[in-house]
Amino acid sequence: MTVALAACGGGSDGGSNPGSSSNESAKAGGTLTYLLASPLGHNDPQRVYVGRDITNFSRTVYRQLVTFPISDDKEKATTPVPDLATDTGTSTEGGKVWQFTVKDGVKWQDGSPITCEDFKYGASRVFATDVITGGPNYLLSYLDVPTAADGSPTYKGPFSKVGQADFDKAITCDKNTITYHFKKPWPDFPLAIAALHMMDPYKQTQDKAAGSNFAIFSNGPYQLDGTWDENKGGTFVRNPNYDPKTDSTDLRRALPDKIVFDIGKTPETINDLLIQDSPEAQAAVSGNRILPQYIAQASGLGDRYENVESPYVDYLQPNVKRLSLPVRQALAQATNVNGWITAGGGEKFYKPADSIVNPSVPGYQPVEQFKDMGAGDPEAAKKTLTDAGIKMPYPITFTFDGSSETGKNEAAALADTWNKSGFKVTLNPLTDAYYPTIQDPNSKSDITWGG
Repeated sequence: MTVALAACGGGSDGGSNPGSSSNESAKAGGTLTYLLASPLGHNDPQRVYVGRDITNFSRTVYRQLVTFPISDDKEKATTPVPDLATDTGTSTEGGKVWQFTVKDGVKWQDGSPITCEDFKYGASRVFATDVITGGPNYLLSYLDVPTAADGSPTYKGPFSKVGQADFDKAITCDKNTITYHFKKPWPDFPLAIAALHMMDPYKQTQDKAAGSNFAIFSNGPYQLDGTWDENKGGTFVRNPNYDPKTDSTDLRRALPDKIVFDIGKTPETINDLLIQDSPEAQAAVSGNRILPQYIAQASGLGDRYENVESPYVDYLQPNVKRLSLPVRQALAQATNVNGWITAGGGEKFYKPADSIVNPSVPGYQPVEQFKDMGAGDPEAAKKTLTDAGIKMPYPITFTFDGSSETGKNEAAALADTWNKSGFKVTLNPLTDAYYPTIQDPNSKSDITWGG
């Protein structure tokens, strides 16, 4: 579950709250503050992979060929509509070929036109897996690029240009029309474009490779004022070269004059500011959920408080390069799901999951192996390790988001049961940019928390 809380005052100009959920009463103007406890891992469109950040950037700085509209109707909200493209695409060859035409008059923040070649270049960056790390890379297995002996694409991205000719055959430009050629049918390709920034355009002259991770070159209604500080955030102001006539209020209402991303306050401080309706939080929202110790206060705030079904699931990812199958099986047997839920605040915050896909997400199917994990079974875990001839206690390092006391308590609950099950657990709490650290393929962690 996700527990959301909003402040209820006006903007800095005394007008209506630009962050209000009431679309009818919201007015343009003022400053919206977005409070976050931890740094964002990526601003680079090809590397952004956290759902919250994908959505925020989609509404502010990054436009796509097609995107999802703003709607309370679930079917409408998950049906792609044209954005930078003139329509939602045309497919041929059973979905193996997709074609889109880029709108006339759409521009980057410097006033230059967004071209077909910008889209092609953006897609090329996904293949530079040694540089553009941590982002979604579904394109690698779909795009009609030959495969090398090790199973990877022969094309290695725009920085090395190895295999460039293979890539140039797979994505082609004819004036404003871009055509994608895939190895296999991709019938829901527009959904992938709308859900991720993997296929976003990227202006080649702005690319500093890995140095672009926190750069933002906008084609949306806002642009970055100055630079982004990884640990403090940044400020977005209106982009003078954004033309709302090429867009729709069903996609981007762009009401605030300014959006300040304030990073670094503790989750506790953020909860205090919003619950107390402090002056600095009068036009503020947060990407952090309510902490368990604040739930009683929050529940008494009327329509400022809402507890909704989250699309996400907390799960544990073992490092299969470091842990053998019997060790992974024993860890699963010993995992105390009930302890995690209790430490996280109980049933107001969590329900047991039987898939890493949340039941609130279309396409959900339960997974038999995840059912009824309960409090874990230390004796069964020890037997698995013993039968495999594994010496106990077996050392493991658990990496998790340690930005709040709640996260630390959840990790401690797991460690307690694992330690009783033949393991010796080292807890590794991360308080900085979480995902870039755990996405490192050379990570020394044995098991990590994911969401």
